[in-house]
Amino acid sequence: MVGAKKPAGEDPSASKAGDSEVGTPAPAAGKGPRSTPDVARIRTAVAQVLWLACLVAATALAVAALCIAVDANQSNGLVTLVLDVARVVDLNVFTLDDGIMAFTGDNAETKNALINYGLGAAFYLVLGRVLERLVRP
Repeated sequence: MVGAKKPAGEDPSASKAGDSEVGTPAPAAGKGPRSTPDVARIRTAVAQVLWLACLVAATALAVAALCIAVDANQSNGLVTLVLDVARVVDLNVFTLDDGIMAFTGDNAETKNALINYGLGAAFYLVLGRVLERLVRP
């Protein structure tokens, strides 16, 4: 109807109960698959945990190499803890006795620690970054 007036107080842009578009269902509140931001947040948290774990392993190897290089007191509890953690995270690849490189002669223990634990620390840093980039959305 052209020229028909609407009653006063009624909003002309408001839709009525039966005026929905055909084929457009109303969204159900709180139902449906997980939203993308939740999955992205979980993947980001997992990536950060992986990076942190690799960073801790690399730090343990670097500090253990430093403790051996400066001939730290191995009866000290903290030094013992660092050396024990380094032995766990060296993966039996970067060991002091049978590592990537084995030195003999003067300062062999220091050279073995610096090279093998240093390579292990670098490996963990690279591994952590690669894993972090693969997991992060």
